Amino acid sequence: MNKKMGGDLNKIQVTGKYMIEIWKALGMNTEGDQVQFLWSSDEINSRGHEYWPLVEDIAIKNTLSRIVRCGQIMGRSEQDELSAAQIFYPCMQCADIFFLKMGMDQRKVNMLAREYCDAIKRKNKPIILSHHMLPGLLEGQEKISKSDPSSSIFMEDEEADVKLKIKKAFCPPKVVEKNPCLEYIKYIVIPWFNEFTVERKPENGGDKTFKSFEDLVVDYESGELHSGDLKPALAKAVNQLLQPVRDHFNNDPKAKELLKRVKVCAFDFFLNFELYGTDDKQMWNVSLKKYSVQIIS
Repeated sequence: MNKKMGGDLNKIQVTGKYMIEIWKALGMNTEGDQVQFLWSSDEINSRGHEYWPLVEDIAIKNTLSRIVRCGQIMGRSEQDELSAAQIFYPCMQCADIFFLKMGMDQRKVNMLAREYCDAIKRKNKPIILSHHMLPGLLEGQEKISKSDPSSSIFMEDEEADVKLKIKKAFCPPKVVEKNPCLEYIKYIVIPWFNEFTVERKPENGGDKTFKSFEDLVVDYESGELHSGDLKPALAKAVNQLLQPVRDHFNNDPKAKELLKRVKVCAFDFFLNFELYGTDDKQMWNVSLKKYSVQIIS
């Protein structure tokens, strides 16, 4: 209903299976009963008598303007362009939180779920656990841009892709705030490896390993650590993290086939954007270039 993958459930499930393969490559133990994957569509179809009355009740207890505030299109002049599905979708997102006993949705829908508890006088409200949102890699990108593949690192990016993206990333000397390279180090590299190592020539201070982000900040703000040395070290660390994923998708026949299908699905998705007359031409041009090259290769 939100037009992901053109609204094709088969393509969405292919993408879900692809994500499972990524988690496995990063060390998730999927053997036995430690982890169970549920398809929400299967759960809804098997227990529709529980799900749809819940969706209906959420819709009844909220005004149209409250539901629209949960949508992606927020401008008043654009509200008339919303499809009925886009208005109904937040009610389903909200219902998922109660029906599936958990949810991974935007904060606006989470707040809608908590307000719904007030409306039905339910004391046990859903708890919102929010993680830090990484910025885009380029200057001025407060979050990753869907229309610009160079704004983020993809799990299937090759080593050269990662090096190029980080080389072009915004990383002003001595500036820590809103520095995407430092954000990657703080929230990904150090938590994963418990350290961050910078390799430098002796005349530039020699190699140095940082055990905490705070220590790195001291050197970076003082100018002792330059972005020209930090970027190659960041690219090396990210590539080291991604290498098991690359190996898995190169060596496992099932995973390799899934990756091919995901790229085709993504290509079809952006093709649909053009066919249906999207105004986001930048998204179409950049994404078509990215995925068409990968499919042909």
